[in-house]
Amino acid sequence: MGQTMTEKILSRAAGREVHPGEIAEVAVDLVMTNDITAPISIREFKRTGLERVFDPTKVVFVPDHFVPAKDIKAAEQAKVMREFAREQGAVYWEVGRAGIEHVVLPENGLTLPGQVIIGADSHSCTYGAFNAFSTGMGSTDIAASMALGTTWVRVPPTIKFVYHGTLPEGVGGKDLILYTIGQIGVDGALYAAMEFTGETIDALEVDGRITMANMAIEAGAKSGIFGCDDKTRAWLANVTDRTYEPAESDPDARYERVVEFDVSTLKPLVALPHLPSNVHAADDVGDVRVDQVVIGSCTNGRLSDLREVAKVLAGRQVHANVRCIVIPGSQEVAKQAHKEGLADIFMESGAIWSTSTCGPCLGGYMGVLAKGERCLSTTNRNFRGRMGHREAEVILAGPQVAAATAVLGHVASPAALN
Repeated sequence: MGQTMTEKILSRAAGREVHPGEIAEVAVDLVMTNDITAPISIREFKRTGLERVFDPTKVVFVPDHFVPAKDIKAAEQAKVMREFAREQGAVYWEVGRAGIEHVVLPENGLTLPGQVIIGADSHSCTYGAFNAFSTGMGSTDIAASMALGTTWVRVPPTIKFVYHGTLPEGVGGKDLILYTIGQIGVDGALYAAMEFTGETIDALEVDGRITMANMAIEAGAKSGIFGCDDKTRAWLANVTDRTYEPAESDPDARYERVVEFDVSTLKPLVALPHLPSNVHAADDVGDVRVDQVVIGSCTNGRLSDLREVAKVLAGRQVHANVRCIVIPGSQEVAKQAHKEGLADIFMESGAIWSTSTCGPCLGGYMGVLAKGERCLSTTNRNFRGRMGHREAEVILAGPQVAAATAVLGHVASPAALN
């Protein structure tokens, strides 16, 4: 019996053939943590008595959740991480040179096909877009991996998702993953690897794949993964000259199940409170007013997302009753957005153009909601209390819906602007 791409990657990393359900010790290619999770990992690493991480070129620290520091506690957290990273000679990007971890790592060519990548952040499944086995782990597991260069994993079964049809104009990766989660539920892929395939996926650009992999965790998955094709190789050629070893599923690979969708008539979607599975067409939800729109995050803060937003906002004004916050995913994204005039479009429309941060996504800062407020966001979670007060509401959507909603003051797709 053949293997899935996930099983092949884990088998290589374990040095033996592995199968779903087995516990395997695997070598890791990249270990990542951030300003929230790093201090715990560092403390636990020091308890081992070891003085050096296993390989400083494979241990990455990214300050992104509460930076620039929002208060003294956030500053102290970042300081612990900064000093340890410099002491170890590990990979570290300072404020002004980095951005959101799941944007920064790929654009610096660190996430490659065939790798095993773990991060102390649940959305570390993002890197499956590049044909890697990538998943989030707790800070103590990260500490052990920083010390040993290995981790344990229960090999997940794979669910194969096959998407048929050509996506309509204005429908992208965010709509595909929202649709998928809406169909299977937030526990529909519990501890499984979600393998995304089909002619729709073949046509989807890498940024759209990144968005889909990023939200695999919202279906309960251990990871999300795509094959390595010409689009993947072209994307990587722009950021790295490192060699890599992709993995493809065998024709006779065994899947837990195969799920097929025809998405040729899919509409721009939103996930209403308080679950990513509460999915509806944006234009079918009625007059749902919003107080705030957040555009950015590790899910939709890339340059392609900002270009989509600019197309909608150009020549229009953000609704008088809406606060629209646009956040670039990294410093590089921000610089290019300025070069292309996108930042000017955002500010001229009445939106706030922010520094790169995770801030509002987790209710940290730069957009925390008060009691009774409602926000439409391009982020990845809308659980109760996610972005502030427990009696606030978060609606998830793609960048074009977010921009149209900012202009109209209520949930809508760009079609409603015509």
